[in-house]
Amino acid sequence: MYSVNPIQLMRDYWHNRSLIKQLVAREIHGRYQGTHLGFLWVALEPLLMLAVYTFVFRVIFSRHWHPEGESTLEFSIILFSGLLVFNFFRETINNAPRLVLRNANYVKKVVFPLEVLPLVSVLSSFYHLCISFIILTIVCLINNGLLHVEILYIPFILLPYILITYSASLFLASVGVYLRDIAQIIGMIVMATLFLSAIFYPIESVPEQYKIWFYLNPVAFTVDQFRGAIIWGRTPQWQWMLLYYPVGIIISWLGIFWFQKTRKGFADVL
Repeated sequence: MYSVNPIQLMRDYWHNRSLIKQLVAREIHGRYQGTHLGFLWVALEPLLMLAVYTFVFRVIFSRHWHPEGESTLEFSIILFSGLLVFNFFRETINNAPRLVLRNANYVKKVVFPLEVLPLVSVLSSFYHLCISFIILTIVCLINNGLLHVEILYIPFILLPYILITYSASLFLASVGVYLRDIAQIIGMIVMATLFLSAIFYPIESVPEQYKIWFYLNPVAFTVDQFRGAIIWGRTPQWQWMLLYYPVGIIISWLGIFWFQKTRKGFADVL
């Protein structure tokens, strides 16, 4: 019988921490194995994408964030902060439907804790988020000469977002075993999320009747709060944060429950 108790699952994660660490390292190393630049791609990949988006939205579309305008570097910082948050979601969710399928050899091993696979995926994406965050803080420091003290709120802003993404990974990893088309569907949803999450524009520019949906979108809300704290020194909107924390915890438990209940049929399908 597989545990659906989150506390017990945390204990299992702790018990398997050495295995998790090895799998995360393998996931990160495997991504850049055989490339000439190796781990430099961890920094180069987001920076190259940032350069493309900056050129398209700043040069071609002449986009400005504020009516009074800002320098290209400031525009890039604003854009990069949003992409940093979104890329964590993109990497985790895009990998989720194939997570169990790619590790089918583990499914029939009774002693292997399959529940660690979604966590490994989340931690691997979180590693890339941390690297991008370090780059962002350095650029902010160069541009402003200081960092806002509100940067200390970042862990509190990201935690419910990580929990929600983790639970979505659990759900999709399970569904992906039974419904292979889900990977293609998720790819389209993630692409739509990129443009519906206030990454290339501020939430304030959204028409009033649609604004509530952006606050209910965990990606858009987290982008807005993250960006506000690190770039403009704004404190989080605690009324919404207090909503996202219980929602993140409840959805995480539902994701655990779903994965543990459906994993019984993995071996038969694979």
